[in-house]
Amino acid sequence: MIMAKQKKAPKPKALPPKGFRDYFGADVSERAEMLRRIADVYHLYGFEQLESSALETVEALGKFLPDVDRPNEGVFAWQEDDDWLALRYDLTAPLARVYAQHRNELPSPYRRFAMGPVWRNEKPGPGRFRQFYQCDADTVGSASMAADAEICTMLSDTLEKVGIARGDYIIRVNNRKVLNGVMEVAGILDPSDPEKFTDERGIVLRAIDKLDRLGLEGVRALLGAGRKDDSGDFTQGAGLAAAQAEVVMGFMQALGATPADTLSNLRRLVTGSAIGEAGVDELQQISELVTTQGYGADRIVLDPSVVRGLGYYTGPVYEAELTFEIKDEKGRPRQFGSVAGGGRYDDLVKRFTGQEVPATGVSIGVDRLLAALRMKGQLQSAQSGPVVITVMDRARMGDYQAMATQLRAAGIRAEVYLGNPKNFGNQLKYADNRNSPIAIIEGGDEQAAGIVQIKDLILGAQLAKEASLEEWKARPSQIEAPRAQLVEKVREMLAAQGAAQ
Repeated sequence: MIMAKQKKAPKPKALPPKGFRDYFGADVSERAEMLRRIADVYHLYGFEQLESSALETVEALGKFLPDVDRPNEGVFAWQEDDDWLALRYDLTAPLARVYAQHRNELPSPYRRFAMGPVWRNEKPGPGRFRQFYQCDADTVGSASMAADAEICTMLSDTLEKVGIARGDYIIRVNNRKVLNGVMEVAGILDPSDPEKFTDERGIVLRAIDKLDRLGLEGVRALLGAGRKDDSGDFTQGAGLAAAQAEVVMGFMQALGATPADTLSNLRRLVTGSAIGEAGVDELQQISELVTTQGYGADRIVLDPSVVRGLGYYTGPVYEAELTFEIKDEKGRPRQFGSVAGGGRYDDLVKRFTGQEVPATGVSIGVDRLLAALRMKGQLQSAQSGPVVITVMDRARMGDYQAMATQLRAAGIRAEVYLGNPKNFGNQLKYADNRNSPIAIIEGGDEQAAGIVQIKDLILGAQLAKEASLEEWKARPSQIEAPRAQLVEKVREMLAAQGAAQ
């Protein structure tokens, strides 16, 4: 009997899952340096770091996923025994759980910051990944607008600390209560029956969230009967009467020449709505607080056009936008856009405690901010690698490792070449691939004479490209030094390289 030949198992594809990516040395180093600078600012403001679990129960995460219309969509979740677990989709929902669990031991207000990856089970796209880093700062337990003003000034300081120049960003502040007041005046919010007109308000919120993409006329159409896009698809509108729609449109065009003008425009729109007037009062307090601290309209501005997240927050909302121009995939100029957002979310902790706990905070999109810094030339695209000690004699590996140990003890990154040392040219190619600044060479003759050769790889590459013979002789890229002065000479060469850059 002939046995069927068993098929070999297919080789796994050497690819990450769709929407995920790998981060190599320079990426990780750049991110770590940026997070260190952000943490320095947060520490200055008195915030303490918290590391919460990457996993939460779906019940604890709740139905608060921002920017997703259907609750609990967009998470990576699975069942374990009787619980559904999910990877955290942001750093705010875990904070609510931590605070509710440890509130008797934590100071009140509790000021914390957190940094780490979050996961969204959403359709990936160009520059949009399912795993990305966030950096949050929140104050839990204070209803004072001073907490919101502080978040705004801290965000301003943070952007400048990481390298965004003043004039290249603006922090825009709005208030959900003002919008609620506008909708009350427009007749689509009844304070005595909050469930009434829920569908209409949902359409209005989604419509004004599309302001930057559709423009005023596109939003106006969605407030009315609806809108047909270029493909012919029709989106049902909120069905507001013309007078109702004009109230909402006035809200989005209330930005004045000065904060006082903006506040005056908003106050006129919400006259007769208690919640709307309270929201304008809160905006006025924030404006006065940041102005008193020296943060003018060149950094922090009241702007009713900020509508993202208004379905998530309960009071003030803020968004940091980078204002410099970049080119899109078609080469067209456009502004870089938002890199951070936040606001007041007084209902989040209440789910656990049954009592309203005021809270406010901000989240920085780390990957977007890193991309912005690269575009502005604020990050080195290739960081310096280690000093590479070449191997001229396999039998003397211990001597080469001792050199590396000596350099490391002096705080200098160093490694010994561990590949096949037969071809010396390959060792120098390896050093180039590692972006190494220096190579150390010690053959038998050098050892006998008590010397080492120290090769400046950066200068050597420059001379090879552009130097004349005379310049090559005047600026040697390789020096000979006593073995006992290895650390001293390497340090001098590294300093000279730093000064030349």
